[in-house]
Amino acid sequence: MSGRIVISGAGGLVGRVLAGQARAAGRDVVALTSSEWDITDPSSAERFVADGDVVVNCAAFTKVDAAEAEPERARAVNVVGAENVARACVRAGASLIHLSTDYVFNGVFDGEPRPYEIDDPTGPLSVYGRTKLAGELAVLDAMPDAHVVRTAWIYEGADGSDFAAVMRRAAADGGTVEVVADQIGTPTYVGDLCAALLQIADGSIQAPVLHAANDGGASRFEQAQAIFAELGEDPDRVRPVGSDKHPRPAPRPPYSVLSSVKSAAAGLTPLRPWREALAEALATAGG
Repeated sequence: MSGRIVISGAGGLVGRVLAGQARAAGRDVVALTSSEWDITDPSSAERFVADGDVVVNCAAFTKVDAAEAEPERARAVNVVGAENVARACVRAGASLIHLSTDYVFNGVFDGEPRPYEIDDPTGPLSVYGRTKLAGELAVLDAMPDAHVVRTAWIYEGADGSDFAAVMRRAAADGGTVEVVADQIGTPTYVGDLCAALLQIADGSIQAPVLHAANDGGASRFEQAQAIFAELGEDPDRVRPVGSDKHPRPAPRPPYSVLSSVKSAAAGLTPLRPWREALAEALATAGG
């Protein structure tokens, strides 16, 4: 088994759940919040990363809309910070898993949309997506044997600000809720994603870029309806609207479903269907 799991950005959802899963599996874990390990400081990693470690970089500027107004801040974390982590891993002799996003794709197809493969052309629409793509390239340039793991629409479904948690509260409040029906992606349960990250951390997979998301695609509207149904609430209380009804500063890809075909060929266990994962997530969260 590989050495310590060192997590940057451990105060976020993925970092927190990953640390818990790794410890439950008997791994030695060093979980560092962004205030404890500022990845934009190129010298900060020297205090934490050692030979044989597996570093999982969960630190990112993930406020998609805020990034439009703060592009330099997004770049500092998502590009420069990511490269700093990769270079530190090279110097220390550590392995690296770097998280990325479906927003590196633009959702524009000549014909019918299909799930994105790892090597499909990218074309991010937002500052967030562009900085995450630049971060992928910076990591692999600095450390060709690193793993870049793209995921999507991460949720836990308990308390918090993720989409499933927000819809859970809406379901409990009564009344109706409007949800966009023209953005289609891959709802991904954080517990399933973290299990995949731990599999990658064990070192048997060599592919530099992987997709780790639950299987299948859904619109935000369909995801919200499924959440209401799982909670025993009337899914018709969810009303479909176009994204033009709720404009936001950052454009989102209209379609960004991730395919696991090539990741599975590389040895990564495919994540289960998104609807099955959602049912367990909500039950685990007390639903």
